[in-house]
Amino acid sequence: MTLSDESAAGPPPATRDHAATPDAGTAAFSPLDFRRVLSAWPTGVAVVTAQHAGEPAGLVCNSFTSVSLSPPLVSWCVGKESSRLGVWLRARAFAVHILPAGRSDLVTRFSRKDGDKFAGLDWVTGTTGAPLLPGCAAHLECRTWQQYDGGDHVILVGQVVGMAESGGPVLSFHRGRVGRMP
Repeated sequence: MTLSDESAAGPPPATRDHAATPDAGTAAFSPLDFRRVLSAWPTGVAVVTAQHAGEPAGLVCNSFTSVSLSPPLVSWCVGKESSRLGVWLRARAFAVHILPAGRSDLVTRFSRKDGDKFAGLDWVTGTTGAPLLPGCAAHLECRTWQQYDGGDHVILVGQVVGMAESGGPVLSFHRGRVGRMP
């Protein structure tokens, strides 16, 4: 089926219809319903790291995306309830690590709410000052370009100033599960 054939067929029938109420300007569905529907979209799995005043921070992120090719910009989002929000907002740089298949241990480690996520982990400081994790499929070193309010999150945009790729299959996130993407 070509793209034009698909468009002519119209949208697929909805299994659950949640419409926004036009006058209220707010959603007529819960945040959990919204999250469930978004889980239908497969994403990659990344760990974002930063460091400010010697305090490293890291988290698992599936909101990572490219923004611009020229200049090279990427973005990701951090929840305003993050215990390390201050580090994220003050750091002038961050690194995005695209996780290879077989490194779900990093998902577990950087998904934890408490504890030192870097304890016992062999990492180096990148040229931007952000921690770099070994053995990733790719990493991008970024200087913070801009920060935006995004509801219950902060949207961080970074200019890519360095990157490396080793290739191979990567981890994915779909319907609440971590898997492997070719």
